[in-house]
Amino acid sequence: MKLQTQRWIDRWVGQLLCGAVSLWARLIGTRAPKVDRSLTSTDGPRHILVILLSEMGSVVLAGPMFAALRQRYPGATVHVLQLKKNQEVARMLGLAATEHLHAIDDSSGFSLLRDILRVTLAMRRLPLDAVIDCELFSRISSLLSYLTGAPLRAGFTPHTQEGLYRGSYINCAIPYNPYQHISKQFLSLVDALEGDGAPRNKAAPIRELPAETGLSVPFTPEELLTYRAQVLADHPVLAGRKIVLMYPGGGILPERAWPAEHYVRVARGLIEAGHGVGLIGLKEDATLAAQICQQTGNERCIALTGYTRSLRELLMLFHASHLLLTNDGGPGHFASLTPIRTMMFFGPETGRLYGPLPGLRSKALGAQATVYESGIACSPCLSAYNHRLTFCDGDNQCLKRIAPDPVLADALQALRELPEPTAA
Repeated sequence: MKLQTQRWIDRWVGQLLCGAVSLWARLIGTRAPKVDRSLTSTDGPRHILVILLSEMGSVVLAGPMFAALRQRYPGATVHVLQLKKNQEVARMLGLAATEHLHAIDDSSGFSLLRDILRVTLAMRRLPLDAVIDCELFSRISSLLSYLTGAPLRAGFTPHTQEGLYRGSYINCAIPYNPYQHISKQFLSLVDALEGDGAPRNKAAPIRELPAETGLSVPFTPEELLTYRAQVLADHPVLAGRKIVLMYPGGGILPERAWPAEHYVRVARGLIEAGHGVGLIGLKEDATLAAQICQQTGNERCIALTGYTRSLRELLMLFHASHLLLTNDGGPGHFASLTPIRTMMFFGPETGRLYGPLPGLRSKALGAQATVYESGIACSPCLSAYNHRLTFCDGDNQCLKRIAPDPVLADALQALRELPEPTAA
């Protein structure tokens, strides 16, 4: 199903359904039931569902929330509901046992309705004690939180913001705060399950930005050495050199892409300094990667689009490399699960809300992740309040104004700080 079709259905059909369910909940007295304090006893809730339908990178940023859930409710079984196309991430990160991972197929309207019914029945059979809706203003996730039958429903509320209605049955609601990093806001959803829930007009507990994701993907040293040897065997021009990966694609939001000519400029400078460059991405990014390699004009700039066959292999490639230059998106967040240095470009969205963990710094060398933003007046332009629909006309000046030469200088400095690689 196309993204625009999903947005249309969520906006118009979703609001109608949310209104109908809110009326039903009011009539039968379940719109905002009092919190069952037995759920906050020493035993805690038995089953908690986390709804996290959005992009794969958001799963990494939700890592501290999953850690907080397990620390606060050690006896609870955590269930995770995702879109089917994103489920590889939850499985790889071990967010829940395989039998507790639930998926919705949104490839067609029939598949979507079928899986909503299937998941709803499965959650009601548990029965479910609490649900955390991590989506910002999605109506489908709001409806799912009610349909599961959970007595505690934590989620974001727009408060008085017009046009973002998603029902009145979320009884542990917290206000969405566009000025706080999303990882902190996910943690606030856990806080909302306590007591009578976080009041709409009161501040959640003071929290620092998490220092780490709380997530990891285990690899054996032999596994990493074997994979690195395979990469060098497939691309011998990289042997004995520090490897810089670049992800130039914009994904489903092309306006997030740093200009290709900027990547070309940086790639040339890195190659002149003796390093190797690899262009990563999906198979559909192959044309862009080939163009950048051609314009760079050196055999040490190679296209790796489609080279990794799974997300786990992508992480092994990060382990085998030294530096990643990437647009705002999943690769930058997955890189935080590995030792690779990351330089990440933001424009339509902001690193203040979606910057990678850990070691988030703004233009600070020495940190694992370095965030670049131009800071022009129209940036950021994507938010939960406009359903991530930009008013940009395609001329994304917010990213074009992040000049390549300072980025190149920072990249060279970061590489100088890293130990020299071995030939194999």
